[in-house]
Order: sequence, then C-alpha cells, then structure tokens
Amino acid sequence: MTTTSRRVAGVLLIVMPTVVIGGVSVLSLLVYDPAYEANPLRQDLWRAGHAHAGVLLILSLVALRYVDETRLGERARWFVRLAFPAAAILLPVAFFLSVLDPAATEPNALVNLAYVGAVVLVAGMITLGAGLVRDRTRTSADEELSSSR
Repeated sequence: MTTTSRRVAGVLLIVMPTVVIGGVSVLSLLVYDPAYEANPLRQDLWRAGHAHAGVLLILSLVALRYVDETRLGERARWFVRLAFPAAAILLPVAFFLSVLDPAATEPNALVNLAYVGAVVLVAGMITLGAGLVRDRTRTSADEELSSSR
C-alpha cells in the first residue's frame, strides 16, 4: 500500500467513529423521541443513511487495498481513492437531509443526492475493476511471454 493510500485509510478510520455516534443517535431518537417514532419514512431513510455510511466506509477501506495494485494512472487512482468515500458521504447525506423535518411525509429534493452518490460509487467501482482486470491481463500476458522464452 502506498503512503497516499495509507493516509486516506487513516483519515477514513478516524472518521469511522462518526458512524458509531450516528448509530447511537438514531437509537436514542427511536427510544426517546416520539416524533421520530411516529414518522416511519424518516426512520427508514435515516436507518438507510446510517447503514450506507458504515458499509461504504468499509468498502472504501477495501478498495484502498486494491487501488495500488492496478496499472491505472495516478489521476485514476486518486479518483478511485476519493470516489468510494465521496459516495459514503453523498448517499447518507441524501437520506438524512431529505427528511430533516420531523413531520415530513415525503423526501425533499435533496434525496436526489443519492443518485449522484450512486453514480460516483459505480464509476469508482468500474474504474477500479477495469484497472484490476487490465493489470491481471497484462500480468498473465507477461508471464506467458516470459515462460515462452
């Protein structure tokens, strides 16, 4: 793992406790806030936001283990390093901010940030996957070339 990826991983690990605190906050709202309990839409979206934050931060850490093994250019590597954490912010923010009003019966326009986050996440996944497949293909071809000599 390069120093750059290790630093990004360090930042992600420092940020991860905010997901734990968010989980405790959601739990305390569920237990102690009747307005939160009375709004199933808000519960569902906040639960989804919290879950997406945790899963996508873990996925970000996993992606960092692979990004340096690709034959991607440095700009593409930076895109991958940042795409996964960006999605881990955009998707939950969309869920949380779209129902900030305790009386909301439908999400507001900020829910569209979820689509932006999904596009960023998929672009990062495809870039990383293509970089890994491309690297693997080149490695296999290099091995075959070496063994035929």
